[in-house]
Amino acid sequence: MHDLDGTDARILLALLDDPRQSVVAMAQRLGLSRNTVQARMASLERRNAFLRYDHRISPAVLGYPLTAFISVHVQQQKLDSLATELAAIPEVLEAHGLSGRADLLVRVVSTGAEDLFRINGKILACDGVERTETSLAMSELVPFRVEPLLRRALPAVGGAGVGGTGVGGPGVRGTGA
Repeated sequence: MHDLDGTDARILLALLDDPRQSVVAMAQRLGLSRNTVQARMASLERRNAFLRYDHRISPAVLGYPLTAFISVHVQQQKLDSLATELAAIPEVLEAHGLSGRADLLVRVVSTGAEDLFRINGKILACDGVERTETSLAMSELVPFRVEPLLRRALPAVGGAGVGGTGVGGPGVRGTGA
């Protein structure tokens, strides 16, 4: 989405700050009309600005405290069918095609070491998988975030921060419009 303007960035930052706020509360906070905020939110949704809600649910709370990244080496001609097979494994959270030594990077969760061994076996059993290499995630040093990118977008589009709410951040002034 390259057509993000200052108002869109301010709305997204306000959502990051308080995702449960009402449209009316956000409009008041941003100094915008309710209709403007609703229209912008609808436009952002049509442009796929929002990820699925399940990105906000911790697998640990579901009983899967262990995260691992599995590098998968595959037969390229079987990549499409392999994606379908990987999606059928519930513990596979995401899979990315890569350039470099491995063909895929698969993020999985498990209940423990034995469960991870079982999941790795399911991946190895997929048609087209030649071999895997598993790395355990020891800690999450930088969690998924987009806020720094949104803050960078504000000055670039001439927008302003969300004045007086703590959303604008350092060096970003609120205009109230």
